[in-house]
Amino acid sequence: MGLRMDPIATAAELTRERLEAIRAESADLVRPTPVLTSRSLSERCGGTIAVKAENLQRTGSFKLRGALSKVRALPRDAAGVVAGSAGNHAQALAYAARSHGLGCEVYVPDDAPLAKVAAVRSFGATVHKGGQAVGDCLDAARAAVDEDGLTFVSPYDDWDVIAGQAGVGLELAEAVPDLARVIVPVGGGGLAGGVALALPGVEIIGVRAANPHQTIADGIAVKGRGLVTGPLLEERLAGLVSVEEAPIAEAMVFLLERSKLLVEGAGAVGVAALMAGVVEPATSGTTVAILSGGNIDLALMAALATRQETAAGRRVRLFTRLRDRPGGLAALLSAIASQNANLIQIEHVRDGIDLAVRETGVELTLETDSAEHATTLVTHLADQGYAVRVVSED
Repeated sequence: MGLRMDPIATAAELTRERLEAIRAESADLVRPTPVLTSRSLSERCGGTIAVKAENLQRTGSFKLRGALSKVRALPRDAAGVVAGSAGNHAQALAYAARSHGLGCEVYVPDDAPLAKVAAVRSFGATVHKGGQAVGDCLDAARAAVDEDGLTFVSPYDDWDVIAGQAGVGLELAEAVPDLARVIVPVGGGGLAGGVALALPGVEIIGVRAANPHQTIADGIAVKGRGLVTGPLLEERLAGLVSVEEAPIAEAMVFLLERSKLLVEGAGAVGVAALMAGVVEPATSGTTVAILSGGNIDLALMAALATRQETAAGRRVRLFTRLRDRPGGLAALLSAIASQNANLIQIEHVRDGIDLAVRETGVELTLETDSAEHATTLVTHLADQGYAVRVVSED
């Protein structure tokens, strides 16, 4: 199966040469992911900013690196592996196990994203629902070790896993000669710990979700850090900050719109921290935000995009009344078109409102260039004699 040397037991074993060797072992399956400069992000936040697109990694996240590292450290007679995960670790471990001919079982939260669960099953793993949170799933997975003789693979609290994640940092060192600051999503801390080990002398800042109990950044919704990663991050991180839900959503839409990168909530927290001013770019050299994953339900992404457009004033819902006669609606639409607004949806509303005889209500969803454009449109319609009301999205 191509399994390798003894498992790593201490941080002292993780020399630069050992980390490079572990990265080389997985080169047949792990893609070197691109580092992309972002002019729009740099102009908005200042400094020189780039992103490390681990969302383009096989299985959609950095987790494949650590999973392969752990699988290759297993005894040759290993019966199989088991894990608890919000989705990304499960996908990565299922892929790694399949590539080495091992069975795999995973426990995911009851509300795990459907796209992630479907991907885990597609890689041949057995999926179990494991409770309300990632912690419940980890407990269920550990119980399966005793019952089925499987090897438990932690998403983060394991030196072999951390050593695999260090490959992200090794690639950054090669790709960015003036690397000054790296912003890393932090859940359990495996990625941040690995990157910090690979980049001594580079400032590493971790970012968490402000409310891990209810967040769109489900991939880092972990209560606390592990016995291994806790002390490692305490020693190696220059700082640990948190971001709220609104900046995370804004960052996800920003990356999709400006960089054409589909990034999940956990993967976008570094960019969110920059955009919200929670983390400043380095004053000299390049700051890199790691986009740790891209596994998100498309329905959620579409909903976030719509909400973000509304918040930015580029989508507006209006209500007005019309005389119910031929040409009435056409005249309204002509007035809207004259202001270069785009009609997305229109609905006649006759119930639940006070209408005069031969009068109808209409609700329109319109796309505009900006909040200022929307205000100009409403003013123009009022000048044309329409009593217009902006409809709240709440």
